Amino acid sequence: MKQINIMIDNSTIAAISTPPGTGAIAVIRMSGINAISICNNIFHSSSHKDLTKQSGYTMHHGSLIDNGKTIDDVIVGLFRAPNSYTGEDVVEISCHGSVYVQQKILELLSGNGARPAQPGEFTMRAFLNGKLDLSQAEGVADLIASSGSAAHRVAINQIRGGISNEIRGLRDQLLNFISMIELELDFSEEDVEFADRGELKVLVSEIEQLLRKLIDSFSLGNAIKNGIPVAIAGKTNSGKSTLLNLLLKEDKAIVSDIGGTTRDFIEDIISVNGIHFRFIDTAGIRHTSDEIEKLGIERTYQKINQAEVILLLTDVTDTTGNITGSIKGIKEKISDTDKKLVVIANKSDLINNTQTRIIKDSISRCLDENDRLLFLSAKYGNNLDKLENILGELIHAEKLEENDVLITNARHYEALSRAHESILRVTGGLENQVPADLLAMDIREVLHYLGEITGEITTDEILGNIFKNFCIGK
Repeated sequence: MKQINIMIDNSTIAAISTPPGTGAIAVIRMSGINAISICNNIFHSSSHKDLTKQSGYTMHHGSLIDNGKTIDDVIVGLFRAPNSYTGEDVVEISCHGSVYVQQKILELLSGNGARPAQPGEFTMRAFLNGKLDLSQAEGVADLIASSGSAAHRVAINQIRGGISNEIRGLRDQLLNFISMIELELDFSEEDVEFADRGELKVLVSEIEQLLRKLIDSFSLGNAIKNGIPVAIAGKTNSGKSTLLNLLLKEDKAIVSDIGGTTRDFIEDIISVNGIHFRFIDTAGIRHTSDEIEKLGIERTYQKINQAEVILLLTDVTDTTGNITGSIKGIKEKISDTDKKLVVIANKSDLINNTQTRIIKDSISRCLDENDRLLFLSAKYGNNLDKLENILGELIHAEKLEENDVLITNARHYEALSRAHESILRVTGGLENQVPADLLAMDIREVLHYLGEITGEITTDEILGNIFKNFCIGK
């Protein structure tokens, strides 16, 4: 049973569901008890049909008329409750994409009793009417915002109930046990035990492991959703800006032989094999007395700390520089983290095979097992494809299966983390043989936080925060 304070609004709502502006066609959507009758009042069917008498999942050609004047020739699609997206009667009007036509139709619908929809109101009604749970509704927003194949796969899985099914399975098992425990409380004077503590320990252990797996997936899931941050770092004149321009296929960063040209970070998003990476070109690392350049270098270290992947560029032709020292310096900055390091030996087109082997041996001694080394020429693009392959391998997103469940939503992550804390208390309570009433309290906390994810336990404040970020018309 959903614990919702928000009242279900029975009014009929209308909105343009296609992007704003002029296009070949536009779609205007209505939902509510009077949606079909309102449309019928302004619609003249080319086959003289009464829309109120037509069945759902049908399309009808005709004209929209305002005081005897034709506004547009349209196609009207009917979807009858409860077999529609919102669970209510829904009408979708496909018209020509003129901005004037779209606004005129909205005015006609409004004049006949429909009100403008709020952001996300169609999907909120779908949730309130039981067509979607809350995590699936959030998946709709993620799908609309997805701009890469990996983000698309994750959103589709969420809409299909991937997260919901995991959570629902956990809750069902816990509900069964807590009912047994609370039954024990009713017979507390008789000292009986209906819930097998051994079976409960096994279940709690399984739930704890699954919660930990879901929590751990947030790092990858959130990165796929928002773009994986990659910091391009290194000494001045190592080729960082040249590499960024190569990746972007445009001259966004200034390239110069003068050291310290980049004094602030430059950032842009690039899709690599369907995954979005946010590449950040940072100020060159060196000792300097220039106060502005010092600030840029401080920001470089900030971006390194925020990145999932660090591309450390070294200039293989710099005989005065200490390449291994640069690597050790960066590794000290990212020690005790799970950041991925790729050392790029840049300007490799300027050295011969013997020099390449010597440099490779020297650098390899500084690297850990999971670090990567790549010889590359940012100027000519040599081995750029290998860099893209390395990025895919480091993120493991290419191994993401269609049905894999990843947590991408910070709200879900927080609820799962709290549920995990509660399940650990249940584990401790079982080991210490705490009274049944205290055990039941901790289990109920787990159920509460899991219910927050799917919307079985929610408030109008939570719903408002979620749906305000939707576009109008969805």
